[in-house]
Amino acid sequence: MQVRIVVGQPWEARADVLVVPVFGGRRDASGATTGEDGEDASAGPLIDGVLGELDRRLGGELRALAAFGELTGKRNALTMTAGGGVAGGPGASDGSDSAITGAGEGAGRILLAGAGDPQKLTAEAVLHLAAAARRKLGGRTVRTVAIWLEPLAARLPGGLAAAAELATRGTVLGGFDPATIYREHVKSAPPVLDELVLVVPAGADPAALARAADRGRIIGEGSNWARRLSDRTANDVTPEVLADEAATIAARHGLWIDVISPERATQLGMGMFMAIGKGSVNPPRMIVVRSGAEGQRDALGRHLALVGKGVCFDTGGLSLKPSSGMLTMKHDKTGACTVLAAIDTVSRLAPGTPLLVVAPAVENMPGPYSTRPSDVVTALNGKRVEITNTDAEGRLILGDALVYAERLGATHLVDVATLTGAAHRALGSFDTPTFGTDDDFNAALAAAGRAAGERFWPLPLVEELRADLNSPYADLLNSPSQPEGGAIHAALFLREFVTRPWAHLDIAGTAYLRSAAAWGPKGATGVTHATLVELALAGAASR
Repeated sequence: MQVRIVVGQPWEARADVLVVPVFGGRRDASGATTGEDGEDASAGPLIDGVLGELDRRLGGELRALAAFGELTGKRNALTMTAGGGVAGGPGASDGSDSAITGAGEGAGRILLAGAGDPQKLTAEAVLHLAAAARRKLGGRTVRTVAIWLEPLAARLPGGLAAAAELATRGTVLGGFDPATIYREHVKSAPPVLDELVLVVPAGADPAALARAADRGRIIGEGSNWARRLSDRTANDVTPEVLADEAATIAARHGLWIDVISPERATQLGMGMFMAIGKGSVNPPRMIVVRSGAEGQRDALGRHLALVGKGVCFDTGGLSLKPSSGMLTMKHDKTGACTVLAAIDTVSRLAPGTPLLVVAPAVENMPGPYSTRPSDVVTALNGKRVEITNTDAEGRLILGDALVYAERLGATHLVDVATLTGAAHRALGSFDTPTFGTDDDFNAALAAAGRAAGERFWPLPLVEELRADLNSPYADLLNSPSQPEGGAIHAALFLREFVTRPWAHLDIAGTAYLRSAAAWGPKGATGVTHATLVELALAGAASR
């Protein structure tokens, strides 16, 4: 998909479809905007300024749709105009086929995209607006889409550059459909676009906006790569296949890669990793990819490591899950998919940026060599761990991976994992809980999340709960019997295996959508990929 910047008014855009953001709300006596996402019965879309002129050129169609209740401005509510000439409208006698009469060449159709309360516009809202718009066009013959950026840019801290990046990234995200992974023809799939046109006002810098849009396109493509890999099934993606995907990324950018075999992992002393990996006929792989030299610091003085949980399928091992709990377990490798996508994206945007990725890849299966509840194993850092629940496997493989990342010179670490159902129960499917040991690093991660348009919520490492991990037979156990505070227990366990600034992202609730939304299909979301990219690029020398 090519991206083109056009300076002008929305009615001048030549495209199959023009996406027009429409805000909800109402004016109070002072003229200020009020209302909540256009849901108040007395609220309506704000049709004024340039949007008012667009309505005039459409012969009042926008106001008519609002009066009918079809156009509200509610976030992600989408309305398509009828298209074609409008009788009596300015220029209606010129014989143009444009939906925007009097526009000269204009768009064939207009897609009115609800942007919600203008006072609450966020980066996430812009991403979802653009993604929802492209998904709305599924099954239609569309090759070129234009988006009018001015209303969005006026309300974003980063102005036009942020709007261009986010709208482009959202459009790319909206083009992903997991149904196309294993099916050749999906009629309802979002259209394959030849061109995205970003319409910006006079005085804009097209070259700078083109660079911002290209950045958004590359980050969006990385997220979609992670989503596709996460959505692929367990009989398609084994630990060895995941390692092959990493090797492809490394070869593309000339990165250093090391894939640790089961024999070598055993020799190194990765007892927790092997306790899970040995139960499957598909052997485990500890995948390590590095950009830059070993231990090399970035512009912020960090050797940043991203560690991603790669359980290619999770039955629970001998602590077997119920059958319904296994249906989404192909997604238990999402953390690994995400960190691999991140180093690929960073290498595209800022080649040579120091970055380390460690992805422990296993299948957690019952079998004659599976770990038994009550077994005691030795972790890479020498700690003895009693395994009371083999379905608490992610923290075991991550613990050895975190220790190994520090041995390779990591000074700051982030792990990403579909780790606990407790995280999903606590915060639902749209906010990712975070834990961390260093205030400055936590703040840097939060800033990266805001820039990426992703939502995080910090949770505490409650010291009183550490006692629940005490074992009568070992240094600690992997899963206490108390059900309360499950996400915190998991984070406290992982903390036992780090000595440097560290953050933990539990994406069990946010890694995939359980049902389709306007802005995304059922399946992997690519969550945290953009945040990790922003975090790494903050230390890029060429930034």
